Amino acid sequence: MSDATIFALSTAPVRAAVAIIRLSGGDCVGALTALGVTDVPPPRQAALRRLHAPESGALLDEALLLRFQAPHSFTGEDMLELHVHGGLAVTQSILAALSSLDGLRMAEAGEFTRRAVVNGKMDLTAAEAIADLIDAEGGAQQARALDQLRGRLKDQAEAWRRQLKNMLAHLEADLEFADEDLPGGLGQTALEGLPGLRDALAAHVGDKRGLRLREGVRVALLGAPNAGKSSILNMLAGREAAIVSARAGTTRDAIEVAMVLDGVPVTLVDTAGLRAAGDDIEREGVRRAEQAAEQADIVVLVSAPDAELPSGDMKQRLAAADLRLANKSDIEPGTASDKNPKGASAANDGSCDIALSAKTGDGAEALLARLGELVRDKAGLGGGVLVTRQRHAEILEDVVAHLDAAQHATALELAAEDLRLAQRALGRLTGAVDVEQLLDIVFADFCIGK
Repeated sequence: MSDATIFALSTAPVRAAVAIIRLSGGDCVGALTALGVTDVPPPRQAALRRLHAPESGALLDEALLLRFQAPHSFTGEDMLELHVHGGLAVTQSILAALSSLDGLRMAEAGEFTRRAVVNGKMDLTAAEAIADLIDAEGGAQQARALDQLRGRLKDQAEAWRRQLKNMLAHLEADLEFADEDLPGGLGQTALEGLPGLRDALAAHVGDKRGLRLREGVRVALLGAPNAGKSSILNMLAGREAAIVSARAGTTRDAIEVAMVLDGVPVTLVDTAGLRAAGDDIEREGVRRAEQAAEQADIVVLVSAPDAELPSGDMKQRLAAADLRLANKSDIEPGTASDKNPKGASAANDGSCDIALSAKTGDGAEALLARLGELVRDKAGLGGGVLVTRQRHAEILEDVVAHLDAAQHATALELAAEDLRLAQRALGRLTGAVDVEQLLDIVFADFCIGK
């Protein structure tokens, strides 16, 4: 990592009342002096000072200064915050003045947090939590990010590492001090806890709830043409996001709408009606609808008395759907159509979960409540430690593979080596090992100023 002092605008680059420019590195005080500040305030004491252009001496702004001395700062280095007026001209002039100084450069994406990790101020999971906290769209994402920032995932990882360390210590004792007066079978006894630890880690490998919470839950609306999927989408979105028509087959492509439900980001997907399609365009629409169902975390199947009757494939989907809606409850039961001469629907045979009318709004509250329950369950809001990134899942998968090898090892020496590899792999989760190799991956999606 470069020893240069870095700087960046840490607030949004828009007109605002106040903007914050951060500096980190050994030349923070020198930068202040170059900006015409002769009376540098002591650390952690706010002070109002005038900033001047280094070359011309022109007044740039009056700023509130906050100085932090290493190692007692976010990055572990000397840091400086300039709280300036948030006009674009003001911020740009100060950034330009800093750029003109020797030894200073604009920070790269995520470099402030990166330096904090390198300097031991936080682990990798906390750094990821900061990015997630900034990107949080709903309260549930915010709570999970704060949970991880406080060290919940780190603490769990460290508990797993301690278990591995204890197992390995007993194995090594059995192997290295076999002639000493030690309890018999010490190594084999140490491995008795291996299956439980392996299963605990494996449970997190296949658990996608944390990923869903971070990336959002996908909800696909499926059903026959004219069942009212687009109307339900518009009702849930609170706006006319999809074209609604009495003509069956209006929706030919998947339409996505983003919303937040119970603090969790949700993507609603309206799909083409499922039926034996007539032309190429309609067949492609049906294919994309089926693809949307496969990619969805929650499938909502919609039926209506004046829509087409479910085909054999539709009946299977009806049974497998997470939520079954009988739409158009405002229509008189038994209302017939050309495609549904008896006016049958899921409501008629009792197979629906909720009856509603997207037209009148009847049943909307029940739908939102039930959909909220499903979303919360899929996002894992019930508590517990969750892996929130694919990186976490891949590391745990690697650890489980080493533990499997240790369980099936034909000699204690081989089991001990597999445990060492598992312990090292687990260390990559928090950055306890191979931190430099992981930094580019972790900070790839950070923005400037973090």
